Amino acid sequence: MTISVRLNEYLSQNEVSYDLISHPHSSSSISSAVAANIPPAQIAKAVILEDHEGRKMMAVLLADHKISLGSLGEKLNRDLHLIDEKSVYKMFEDCEKGAIPPFGNAYNMEAVYDDLLVQSKELYLEAGDHNSLLRVSREDFVRLIKDSKHMRFSHQTIH
Repeated sequence: MTISVRLNEYLSQNEVSYDLISHPHSSSSISSAVAANIPPAQIAKAVILEDHEGRKMMAVLLADHKISLGSLGEKLNRDLHLIDEKSVYKMFEDCEKGAIPPFGNAYNMEAVYDDLLVQSKELYLEAGDHNSLLRVSREDFVRLIKDSKHMRFSHQTIH
């Protein structure tokens, strides 16, 4: 596997060009950054949340950041919590476990994006496996997320 089928279709439909960056097997977005020699502040990761009514949403933030669930929930007026891993695996069957591409629209899922994501000239994204990342331009990324919610909801965990 290199790129998830749904992600590939989504990028193709939206005419987004990208580079596929191979790296040694990794188990997290931070370890992908280390393996690919990319600053964690340029890697977007997706976290799947659920609210008090069972609605699922994707929160996308930088690899070296952590979600402030309280802050995000307050801004969205929702009580949010992390979804259990088994449910996530079922939702992203075309991906290796834990390698979720950060585009909610590709999976018909509501998404919210942290404002810090658009500070870099280019971004690296999980492609659906643990051996590759996609490199996309900031312009393409912004175009793909323009209709989604965006706000600040994270804080840096690695300095």
